[in-house]
Amino acid sequence: MASKLISLRAALLAGALLIGASPALAEAVLHRGNAGEPQTLDQAHTSINIEEFILKDLYEGLTIYDAAGKIVPGAAESWTVSDDGTVYTFKLRENARWSDGSPVTAEDFVFSFTRVEDPKTAAGYANILYPIKNAEKVNKGELGLDQLGLKAVDARTLEVTLERPTPFFLELLAHQTALPVSKASVEKNGADFVKPGTMVSNGAFKLVSHVPNDNLVVEKNGEYWDAANVKLDKVIFYPIDDQAASVRRFEAKEMDLVYNFSADQIERLNKSYGDQVHVSPTLATYYYAFDTRQEPYSDVRVRRALSMAVDRDFLAKEIYSGSQIPAYSMVPPGIQGYEPAAADFGALSQLDREDKALELMKEAGYGEGGKPLKIEIRYNTNPNHERVATAVADMWKNTFGADVSLVNLDVSSHYAYLQEGGKFNVARAGWVADYADAENFLALSTSGNKTFNYGQFNNADYDALMKKSYEERDPAARAKVLHEAEALLMQEQPIAPLLTQADLWLVSSKVQGWHDNAANQHLSRFLSVSE
Repeated sequence: MASKLISLRAALLAGALLIGASPALAEAVLHRGNAGEPQTLDQAHTSINIEEFILKDLYEGLTIYDAAGKIVPGAAESWTVSDDGTVYTFKLRENARWSDGSPVTAEDFVFSFTRVEDPKTAAGYANILYPIKNAEKVNKGELGLDQLGLKAVDARTLEVTLERPTPFFLELLAHQTALPVSKASVEKNGADFVKPGTMVSNGAFKLVSHVPNDNLVVEKNGEYWDAANVKLDKVIFYPIDDQAASVRRFEAKEMDLVYNFSADQIERLNKSYGDQVHVSPTLATYYYAFDTRQEPYSDVRVRRALSMAVDRDFLAKEIYSGSQIPAYSMVPPGIQGYEPAAADFGALSQLDREDKALELMKEAGYGEGGKPLKIEIRYNTNPNHERVATAVADMWKNTFGADVSLVNLDVSSHYAYLQEGGKFNVARAGWVADYADAENFLALSTSGNKTFNYGQFNNADYDALMKKSYEERDPAARAKVLHEAEALLMQEQPIAPLLTQADLWLVSSKVQGWHDNAANQHLSRFLSVSE
């Protein structure tokens, strides 16, 4: 009898414990649509924002963008700048750790920046760090690696010497190219340091798995210095470049964020999802590049004629439902202290532009009554880009009688082809500011920019003006030189700016901590999800 009473009491006690027990906390998972498969997760070879979104969750630079898109301390807790603006001394956080528990050191940053500038690395974005003393000469093989203006004063103190004062240097350090790598991991694992299970990172998350063209999973990094304030346990990136499929998965609540949805859906989505639809103006330009290495695109008259004939108002209003702005300058509006230099035909009516375009094309000997004009437009797979290309093809056909064909590749393959110097006629491209300065847009067209000067434009006067801008220390005088350079670029039209862009996001109401910002920076460490 006594044993039965004891058993009954035990059962009642267990039941009471179960009734009073708290349920296990559900895992906080953010599902991010990422608009394409990354080419790489190697800082030295990254170039596009779908890679940036992942890399900035995995790694943390000396500086970072906060949730509002402002520069704040990252792996460096503080810094000082010399009176002449050429020496930055960074103090790393004492509790900054790699995901394997080892400390993040100044030597890791020296190693990382040197690796980017090492000619053997062939980093396409090495120019981001050119403000560092001797970086350009080192990258071109003219000086040894030990001549870089980098010094690990001690384990937590990094000294960086610049060629000249660079007001936007802290913004450069928040770029994905300036993200650190673990010296120990790279030296041990070589190119395999980027693989799941091998990667050692210092950001809020660590890489768990990557199934190409399916998903990439990162989990909270317990060694991160601010791990206590990271609210997500896991982020799953989906590399879906099919915009319709992305929207369907958002509507089915399978994805919490969708980047770059189809603009023709804005009105419908606004009606259904209201403030979950985000159209965020940004410092970005949508443009077409002409391959100046070959005829007829080596002829400035042909380039100008083709650019003039594009009805940008139609593209902005009809293709992008008013979410983009017609562009006639490479540098978008909104950069403090700089007035963009618009193409001289921007003030004309579309009808007048088309008439002048036809005259120029005839003068060059192409189109009706001249040599046949056969044009291939390349673009990365995307419904918006396809609609733009189709519309431009019709404009060129109607104005010049051109035979226009379209060819598309996924985003990684498209940009890889252009960056590797592949020949083309006309190619779609876009540029989002790495930092808020006109130079960032204008440097793309210098002859020395082997990675992003897709059309291989080569103009000595333009190069000279850009060189002069680097040597000018007075901000107003420098802005004037850059304006002059852009005016020349718009006269030559090796690129045809079409639209000033806005970023299109779908953000589920369950996502907390989201802030639209012109830098288009949305680190997962600042986000959370609620059911």
